[in-house]
Amino acid sequence: MHSFEELVREFTVRFDKPHFPVHPESLYAPGDYFLTIGGKRVRPILCLMGNELFDVLTEDAYNVAIAIELFHNFTLIHDDIMDAATLRRGMETVHTKYGSSVALLCGDVMMIKAYDYINKISLDHIKAVIELFNKTASEVCEGQQIDMDFEKKQNVSFDEYLHMITLKTSVLLAASLKLGAIIGGAGEANCNHIYNFGLNLGLAFQIQDDYLDAFGDPQKFGKDVGGDIRQNKKTFLLLQALKVASSEQKEQIEILMTTNPADKVEQMLTIFKDCKVDKWANQLKEEYLEKAYKNLDEIAVISTRKKELSQLAANLIKRES
Repeated sequence: MHSFEELVREFTVRFDKPHFPVHPESLYAPGDYFLTIGGKRVRPILCLMGNELFDVLTEDAYNVAIAIELFHNFTLIHDDIMDAATLRRGMETVHTKYGSSVALLCGDVMMIKAYDYINKISLDHIKAVIELFNKTASEVCEGQQIDMDFEKKQNVSFDEYLHMITLKTSVLLAASLKLGAIIGGAGEANCNHIYNFGLNLGLAFQIQDDYLDAFGDPQKFGKDVGGDIRQNKKTFLLLQALKVASSEQKEQIEILMTTNPADKVEQMLTIFKDCKVDKWANQLKEEYLEKAYKNLDEIAVISTRKKELSQLAANLIKRES
């Protein structure tokens, strides 16, 4: 089994090449720009690790991994437009640098290119791969829409948020692993276990992401800290604060969300800390991580083959960026 770092190097050799034609440059150059500013490449590497858990790495797995990374970047470009984000990975977002219309088309063509890579895989797996890829792509879009709907909804329950974040974040991590497993010839039970491992890992990952958006170091996080607070996003942190806050604190939160003062982020973070939601988030993150480990244990392969996935899960949840 290869380590995450080894697979990143192997994947980078295949991925860091031109994916688009030269002309029209005004359409394709922004895509090249966005793909070259980096990223952790977690999702494509999960696909490769899911494949190698059951078989030797294949060219089919690399092609699907590239498709996954292109799809993920398509969602980021469009998410940045909807979130009015100015930074991604510490660099200007595509719509900030090139304009929203160009960014929309850039994301669209990136999604189309993803299917070119799926089309390269063997006929033995292509039906199952396309079915799961399309299902996941639809779910990610559903999650993003529900997330935007939450911005206009006064009361959002924890279960509603959990459902949204499962669609927006977790299903792509889970599908990446399962797509690799399908190509590796895994049986239905193992495919389900590795998918559930990805779902729970994705929830822990999102809790950490919500935490970092509020409490992270902007130099390490690579995005504007407090962006979720500025946009009144219903995050794990906000929902917990509203649940445990005093009447006075709830009133203050409502005022901050409606008036948007210049020091909104600072005031909200003070409330979060007073309500101890930072500690609560870390505890909840660990609970989902434990569920993920249990799913991983249920996969019917020798334990030594699972070591790299287990280590990756731990590293993802302890990350600072």
